[in-house]
Amino acid sequence: QVQLVESGGGLVQAGGSLRLSCAASTSIFSIPAMGWYRQAPGKQRELVARIFSDGSLNYADSMNVKGRFTISRDSAKNTISLQMNSLKPEDTGVYYCAATYVWGNAWGQGTQVTVSS
Repeated sequence: QVQLVESGGGLVQAGGSLRLSCAASTSIFSIPAMGWYRQAPGKQRELVARIFSDGSLNYADSMNVKGRFTISRDSAKNTISLQMNSLKPEDTGVYYCAATYVWGNAWGQGTQVTVSS
């Protein structure tokens, strides 16, 4: 099973930026889709954005991140990233990297993002 390691979380003021990275232990082209999920305090884990093996992108409408967050990949490094700009307090949560297969998701350990007002 693929191993995923996230990095890049932290504490930032509202309006600031953070960049999350996720390194996969295998070629990301062998993974049907990779994405970022957020789990806010007391809430379920929800999809933020994902990128498919063909390069197509998907941003979850319900998360209100379009125009602020950008998901990308670096195939040479087998990593995906999430550039987060204009951060808001409601973006606070633990961000998980996921590799999505037909059978389900493999998860990273998560990285905390805290946006102060």
